[in-house]
Amino acid sequence: MSRSSRKRAERSRSLVGFIVDSVHYAVAIESVREIINPLPIVPLPHAPAAVLGLADHRGEAIPILDLRLRLGLSPVTPTRRTKWILVNAKRGPVGLVVDGVTEVFGPGEGAEREVPELGLGDRARGLSAVYGGRGGLTYVIDVPRMTAGAGSVTTLVEGT
Repeated sequence: MSRSSRKRAERSRSLVGFIVDSVHYAVAIESVREIINPLPIVPLPHAPAAVLGLADHRGEAIPILDLRLRLGLSPVTPTRRTKWILVNAKRGPVGLVVDGVTEVFGPGEGAEREVPELGLGDRARGLSAVYGGRGGLTYVIDVPRMTAGAGSVTTLVEGT
């Protein structure tokens, strides 16, 4: 396989799509560790508001981040479609609670839009790209920025 055809194949399946409050989002596929059904959560005192607590997944204590709260929406109400996307964050895996996973897809040629600058909250917003197509816009989550608050949970657990 030539380098250019490999690059095209990778671009065609480079994002994992999901929905939060009927808005389409995605994360880069290389940051996704696994997609799982929700597990029991143990609340963690003094954690950031969007961190629901910790879940024991295959012997690891994983912080669980409610993307609805992180995006300034009402808390998640779990349904049968609710999933956790385990992503590789700076200090280890973090579970992102989403309303539903849609597909693995590539953004397509010419689909990227400029991420609008809206003011002081731009860095906290945690978006790395916006793509048009498929009947609307898809916001690509910047995993390090979006999970920054969950990183402090690891510090609380480790006691450092």
